[in-house]
Amino acid sequence: MRLLTTVAALRCYLNQRRWESNLKLSEELLLDEQTTWYPTEIGLVPTMGGLHQGHLSLIEKARQENSTVIVSIFVNPLQFGPNEDYQRYPRAIEQDQQLCEQAGVDAIFAPTPEEMGISPKNIQETQVTQVIPPSGMISSLCGRYRPGHFQGVATIVTKLFNLVQPDRAYFGQKDGQQLAIIKRLVADLNLPVEIVACPTVREVSGLALSSRNQYLTATEKEQATVLYKGLQQAEAAFRAGVRNSSQLIALVWAEIAKISTIYVEYIELVEPTTLMFLAKVEEEGMLAIAARLGSTRLIDNTILRDVYNGLRQPIIAIDGPAGAGKSTVARQVASELGLVYLDTGAMYRAITWLVLQTGIAINDECAITELASQCNIELTPSHNLETPVRVWINGNDVTQEIRTIEVTSQVSAIAAQSAVRKALVKQQQSWGKKGGLVAEGRDIGTHVFPDAEVKIFLTASVGERARRRQQDFTKQGQPEVSLEQLERDIAERDYKDSTRKISPLQKAADAVEVQTDGLTPSEVAAQIVNYYQDRLSHR
Repeated sequence: MRLLTTVAALRCYLNQRRWESNLKLSEELLLDEQTTWYPTEIGLVPTMGGLHQGHLSLIEKARQENSTVIVSIFVNPLQFGPNEDYQRYPRAIEQDQQLCEQAGVDAIFAPTPEEMGISPKNIQETQVTQVIPPSGMISSLCGRYRPGHFQGVATIVTKLFNLVQPDRAYFGQKDGQQLAIIKRLVADLNLPVEIVACPTVREVSGLALSSRNQYLTATEKEQATVLYKGLQQAEAAFRAGVRNSSQLIALVWAEIAKISTIYVEYIELVEPTTLMFLAKVEEEGMLAIAARLGSTRLIDNTILRDVYNGLRQPIIAIDGPAGAGKSTVARQVASELGLVYLDTGAMYRAITWLVLQTGIAINDECAITELASQCNIELTPSHNLETPVRVWINGNDVTQEIRTIEVTSQVSAIAAQSAVRKALVKQQQSWGKKGGLVAEGRDIGTHVFPDAEVKIFLTASVGERARRRQQDFTKQGQPEVSLEQLERDIAERDYKDSTRKISPLQKAADAVEVQTDGLTPSEVAAQIVNYYQDRLSHR
């Protein structure tokens, strides 16, 4: 791991990494049409240091999805007000280095304010060019109490994006207002970076992790848990059907009032993307809170979105190793529950059909990228398990056409183009907002739909998967392969899939593992359906 403190060193390092990546396009990056991930080069985790488990969860996510992970450590003077804690903000670069090295970070970028082209002054006093987000987003919530804060955040985050030029950048949901502003910044300035939001990490008590928690005494730490308890009270009421803002906020107030030493700055219900105040939750809302306990300012929030009250049908994400029967099971689950089977292979085939129809050369990536970004693919359920979805592209039903030899012979070349994958994953995630999907793959629950309501990790022993594959070969009339050879092949594939640097095969933390040895696909599907229905009954 490298520690870089200058812009020149950072640029040199990144140039080397990009050159090495282009040189090492190894077989672990070879993709097939069923794969739902695409390779990215660089992931950035912007921090102010004082790293804790919350930061490490961001790093872990970045490590899963990128070939190079950069952590920036910069206590940004522009986001501190004149009377705030800039001078005493936790700084522990040696400890941070150790944590980063253990977490598999490739390089830390830890510049001084002068190296970043700013003086150690707050945003009101500096002469640096500023990035100013929409006034409505920076004047509410924390913006009312920290004038200039979000201009300072936006200015430095933009500089970091320009310096690192990451494919993805990782931010925690705990700073919900910051997350919304950065997403808007990226969208408005057309910055070529994907913002990945990661769940809030909490202590066992429920207190959201923060570098500033170390300011708290033991007693204050215990008292601070009342913030999360208040949010939990509101969540419970929301699940019971309460949608009115004033009622939800009153529940939080009632809980926090039990601790007289807490000074509440605000408790507000806002739309998570625009930060506009909500009188009632129609689709989803962010219930956000800021409070002071002693000299420490604390923030927290929760997203209120009840998918079981018609706002979004659930998503079932099925991950697992090769040969575990994911595709067959996913088709059956979708059919039994009346959900759409997200046939990612059919999506790539549909794009390939369109490329062939329009006469674009298979190797003209720019033209294909433009086509993929503008096309409209629709999947509708079918009662036929062999073709469980009907596939439409730009209004054309291509369910049968995408299975032709011509499409089959070209789909791998199209699917290997990262821009195509990016466009299709974006469309899949857009569908995910409405829900009602059953999707399977190697990173469906960890990358494509990390907020899926039901996550299944389907697995089977190597011997069982080898036996099933041998049976498939026999049915297809293919030459016989010994079980021993198949077991070696599968074990090797498992090792490669689980150890690859980009998007490794792994079970999502909140996924239920289903061991399928000795079970038919119908029996496995029945288990998943039962689990799904049990989840519904307990919501």
